[in-house]
Amino acid sequence: MPRPLTLFTGQWADLPLEELAPLAREMGYDGLELACWGDHFDVRVALEDDGYVERRRELLARHGLSVHAISNHLVGQAVCDPIDERHREIVPAHVWGDGDPEGVRQRAAREMMNTARAAAKFGVGVVNGFTGSSIWHSLYAFPPTPQAYWERGFQDFADRWRPILDVFGEVEVNFALEVHPTEIAFDLATARRALEAAAHPRFGFNYDPSHLAYQGVDYVKFIRDFGDRIFHVHMKDVWWGHGNGDVGVFGGHTSFGDARRFWDFRSVGRGDVQFEEVIAALNDVGYAGPLSVEWEDARMDRVRGAAESAAFVRRLDFEPAAAAFDAAFARER
Repeated sequence: MPRPLTLFTGQWADLPLEELAPLAREMGYDGLELACWGDHFDVRVALEDDGYVERRRELLARHGLSVHAISNHLVGQAVCDPIDERHREIVPAHVWGDGDPEGVRQRAAREMMNTARAAAKFGVGVVNGFTGSSIWHSLYAFPPTPQAYWERGFQDFADRWRPILDVFGEVEVNFALEVHPTEIAFDLATARRALEAAAHPRFGFNYDPSHLAYQGVDYVKFIRDFGDRIFHVHMKDVWWGHGNGDVGVFGGHTSFGDARRFWDFRSVGRGDVQFEEVIAALNDVGYAGPLSVEWEDARMDRVRGAAESAAFVRRLDFEPAAAAFDAAFARER
C-alpha cells in the first residue's frame, strides 16, 4: 500500500479540530499530524483527563482519519533558545511563566517530556519538533568564532535534550527534529553533529526538503545519509532564485510573499523541489511512514492549495518494487 497521506495542522490552528477534520478528509487526506497548539492536541489535558485521547480518536475516526505523529515545535524551540519577547507569543502561558529565560527553558523541557508521555498515551510513536539553539545567532562567523564556541552550543543541546530523550525512551516514542534554520541542526553537517551530541537512539529527524533546498544543501543526499534516522517526512515545497536581486538567502528581514525574496515556500508541486527524487530515495532507504503535507504558500488560498497538494503527493507516491524488473528475463532451469 502507498504511504499514509496526512496534513500537518500547525498552519490550521485557527480552526477547531471539529471543523478541520471533515475539511481535511474532503481535501483528500488519510490522516492528520496534530499540532500541540490551537485546540488540536493539548498535552496537559491529555495527561490529566483519561477520556481526552479517546475523544480525539473518536472525532478523527468519524471522518476516517488516522494519526501517526503529533508535533510540538513551538515549545521545543524554547528548550535551547536565548529567550526573548517572540517566544512569549508561541509558548503556552504555563511554559512562559514569569518570562525568566532559564525558567522558560526548564519549563519547556518539562513540557517536551510530557509531550512524549501524552503521545504514548495517545498511541502515537513519533513527536516532531524543534530544539532551539544557543548558537544559531553565530551562523555567520564574525566576530571570529572558534570551533570551541560552537562545540559549547552542541554540548548545551546535549545537556538539555538528553534528559528529555530519556523520557522518550521510557515511553518508547521517537523525537524527530525538523532540520531547519534556527535549530541545532540546519544542514547535513550540523545534523551529523547533532546526532553525535545527542547520542540517543530516540533522536532522529522529521525530513523536510524545503528547509534544505534553498540553502543549496543536497536534500536527496540527506535521505540517503540519514535514512535509518528519518522518523517522519514533511512534504513541503520551496522555490529559490526568483527574487529581484535585493534579497539573498538570509531573507533581508522581509516577510514571506515579498516579491524581492530570493526564496519562498510554495504549495507542494509549485516550487523547485524534485519530489520524484525524494520519493525514490525514501523508497531506497525503506521509509514506510506517512507523507505529511505542511502547507505554506503566501500566494495561495490554503484550502485550494492543500487539496491540490494532496492530489499531487498521492499521484507521485508509489510502492517500491517487490522484485527486480529484469527477474522475468531469467530462463527457468
